[in-house]
Amino acid sequence: MDSGKTQSKLLAARNNKIYMDLKLIIREHALPFLPAKSLYRFQGVCRDWRRMISTPFFAHNQSLSFSSTSGMFFQRHGDQPTFTSFDPECCGVPDPALNFLPVPVDIVASSNGLLCCRDQTGDRAYYICNPVTKQWKKLPQPSMEHGAEPAAVLIFNPSLLNFVAEYILICAVRSIDFDDATEFEIYSSKGDSWKVSGEINFAAKSKHLIPKSGVSVNDVVYWQSSHGSILVFDMTKDRSQVIHGCYSGGNGTLGEFNGKLCSASINGHTLTVSVISNIYSNTMQMNSRAKLWDDKIRIPLPSEVFNASIYDPFPVLYAGSENVLVVSGRKIYICDLKTKETKFLVEAPRADLMVVPYVNSLITNEVEIILRCQAQGVPGHQVDRVLELRQLKSSSAQG
Repeated sequence: MDSGKTQSKLLAARNNKIYMDLKLIIREHALPFLPAKSLYRFQGVCRDWRRMISTPFFAHNQSLSFSSTSGMFFQRHGDQPTFTSFDPECCGVPDPALNFLPVPVDIVASSNGLLCCRDQTGDRAYYICNPVTKQWKKLPQPSMEHGAEPAAVLIFNPSLLNFVAEYILICAVRSIDFDDATEFEIYSSKGDSWKVSGEINFAAKSKHLIPKSGVSVNDVVYWQSSHGSILVFDMTKDRSQVIHGCYSGGNGTLGEFNGKLCSASINGHTLTVSVISNIYSNTMQMNSRAKLWDDKIRIPLPSEVFNASIYDPFPVLYAGSENVLVVSGRKIYICDLKTKETKFLVEAPRADLMVVPYVNSLITNEVEIILRCQAQGVPGHQVDRVLELRQLKSSSAQG
């Protein structure tokens, strides 16, 4: 009898240890890889999970671990934005119209969970925000004129050792001194200030750059021109050039594919994703065989997609490592680059909407609050209470 009881206790203890090990594995190694909407739901699992997910350090870890494009913001200049999720059960934002901002805005760029928006009226100020946490920051006024629809690119790359969300906003603008030239004005959150680069590009006109077409890959920024060429600005070298666009199909849409610049276009019945192979091939000798673009993926499209898209000057709305969005009239289709399957995603309210990709991230500036409070000698329990109240407010908004 005693032997049976002992074995039962040992088995119960063993099962309990397995459960605790599994719980720890899920908490430490699975949760950070989930999108923000799912994490808000999992706060209701237990008190420990709620407390852990509510910390800014977990938000930092999640911003490093989760980087998949979760959906798209759709907007026509001057109208309210809307959001379409690739997986509505897991990814989403509480206020797609961004009404938590103090003014109506146009979304001009995004990067790893942060949106760059611009005041539709008034002083045309820029705002950086996270639509999940509803935290936002108004940027100081730039020194140059950026136009009604700026060619802006937001660069935010989460860093393992840097808990403060540091980002850069770079805008290609019309030169003040040379009418047909383009200059570059750059905002850095580290210094909370703008600076004008010493580089001037005389081969590209800012008025020909397509709004929301810019992408950043490995500290190099690219803008699509309405003439088919691409303006390139190297952030590290502070140098620019103009390269040829990809002519494998119609007008290409720029994106990032596995760490390289890509261009996605539709030619006849086929979606083609091409990757840049040698950015300096256009400066080589005339007889050089170096290619600027290599075709990586070709996907045959269903008849309902290519029949209408062939008449659209820019049928590809978005290109990434996992998905490509194709527009056919008002219908938007998503092409999976791994399975090469194409399926209907959503019907847009109108056909001339611009899209901005979005990553469902918890990225936050709350670490700045912690550091500021520590510098001022605020007791730790009071700092925790402030962060808890901020998190409760955000969680109630999610519900």
